[in-house]
Amino acid sequence: MPELPEVEVVRAGLERHVVGRTISEVQVLHPRAVRRHAAGPADFAAAVSGLTVTGASRRGKYLWLPAAPGHAGGSVAEDALLAHLGMSGQLLLGDPGRPISPHVRARFTFTDAGPDLRFTDQRTFGHLAFARGGAALPPMIAHIAPDPLEPAYDEAAVITRLRSRRTGIKSALLDQSLVSGIGNIYADEALWRARIHWARPAGALSHADAARLLAAVREVLLAALKAGGTSFDSLYVNVNGESGYFGRSLAVYGREGEPCLRCGTAVRRDPFMNRSAYSCPACQPRPRFRAAAPAARDLRDRST
Repeated sequence: MPELPEVEVVRAGLERHVVGRTISEVQVLHPRAVRRHAAGPADFAAAVSGLTVTGASRRGKYLWLPAAPGHAGGSVAEDALLAHLGMSGQLLLGDPGRPISPHVRARFTFTDAGPDLRFTDQRTFGHLAFARGGAALPPMIAHIAPDPLEPAYDEAAVITRLRSRRTGIKSALLDQSLVSGIGNIYADEALWRARIHWARPAGALSHADAARLLAAVREVLLAALKAGGTSFDSLYVNVNGESGYFGRSLAVYGREGEPCLRCGTAVRRDPFMNRSAYSCPACQPRPRFRAAAPAARDLRDRST
């Protein structure tokens, strides 16, 4: 699934190539692509047609295009076109005359007759939505926490909430209501950088450990963003169809049996929530016991 770096690369591409353009027509080629729009595909197309894209925004793994009615230069954006790429979604720009592939789910053409925008989604887990009044933040994603690369991110608050969780640290990192944008790949990479095992209880982290981990999260996200994201196959590309290259820099993810880049120990893969968790057995020793829950520790402290 595209994570924060991949979605940010797509957002930046849309900002360069779509902002300021007016949508002339929308074709919904598969109803599942707009399943979150209760009024149906025809209403979605009517709502979006005629809007001028005024910006490109992102929170975590979601991106949206603030839009205003009419031509650019007049109206203030109030509504937005929201997109989640799911497992295999792509937003691709190109010659409007090119053939439409079988996996194109929606197509947007523009009044300037320039490159069209196509939402392609092989597995159809992604979706588009019209967010009325959602230019600043679409209401359907208001529950998603700020991500580490946006101004609203409050690291001190995240550390406090992280250390209160009664779950493994990797599960906590993947909780988009705690901090958004982190998925399976970058959670493993950040945990490796911080030398913390994925199964370590979040509540057992010291404040310094939590701060070191969140710093590692930010480092790995920025490094991946600089490399254009991570592409394992053709399912993740930017708006021009180009792959990202951070896969060449992965330290543990997808490297089972290969030497740790830090100590040379063979990387281990464990099952994790129907996915995988990769770690170095030497650099990230598995916890031998589960720390008591925060509430239990507090009770014990008060009794001594």
